[in-house]
Amino acid sequence: MEEFGRSLASGAVGRLAIGYVEGAVHAGLVADMLRQFRRARPQLHLSLMSLRSAAQLESLRQRTLDLGLVYSPPPADYPEIASMLVRREPLVLAIPEGDALTAVADIGPHHLDGRPWITVVRQPADTNRGQFLAACIEAGFVPDIAYETADPLTSLGLVSAGLGLATVQESLRSAAPPGVVFRDLPWFKRSVAIYLAWRRQDERAVIGDLRRAVGQ
Repeated sequence: MEEFGRSLASGAVGRLAIGYVEGAVHAGLVADMLRQFRRARPQLHLSLMSLRSAAQLESLRQRTLDLGLVYSPPPADYPEIASMLVRREPLVLAIPEGDALTAVADIGPHHLDGRPWITVVRQPADTNRGQFLAACIEAGFVPDIAYETADPLTSLGLVSAGLGLATVQESLRSAAPPGVVFRDLPWFKRSVAIYLAWRRQDERAVIGDLRRAVGQ
C-alpha cells in the first residue's frame, strides 16, 4: 500500500488530463509526447481533450487539466500558470495545382493582392481572421476572403478544388489532398506557435517528465 501511495504521488500510476489545440496535433507534438512517455509510464492513464487555448488555461486554473498545449502563453493575470515555447512553424502558401502562381519562382505580395482566399475562422470568438488580415496588410497585399472554414484541412480541400489560396502551418504539407502546391513565403511574418502550459506549483515528477518529452 505504501508503495502504491508513492507511485500515485509521483504520477507513476493514476490519471492525467492533457489539453491540446489543433496545431499541436498537426505539428506531431501530441503523438511524439505520448510515444516517448508511454514507454516510461505504461500504467498511467492519459485523457486527451481538444480545447481552445483560453479554455485550457482556465481549466488549468480550475485543476481539471494537468497540462495544456496552447497557441499563446498565459496572460499576466494568470501568474499561477507557467509556459514554454515548444514549437514555432512558418505559414506556407497553398495554391491550386495549375494556378499561374505555381510557375512563379519568387512569389511576392503583389502576386497575392486581390486573389480569392480561404481562411480559418474560429467560433465563437474568432481572432484568427483579424490577425490574418493585419499580417497581409503589413506584408503589402489585401486578400479577397471568399471562403471561411472551421479548420485548415477543410481549407486545403477548397484549395484542391481550385477555389482560392490559403496559408497553413508548414507541417500540413504532408496532409494535403492531391491538387495542392506549396510555396514558402519568407517575407510573411505570421507563424504558428505552440506553448506547453502547466501549474507552477505542480511539482509531480510525471509533469516534469512530460515537459521534457515535449521540449525535446
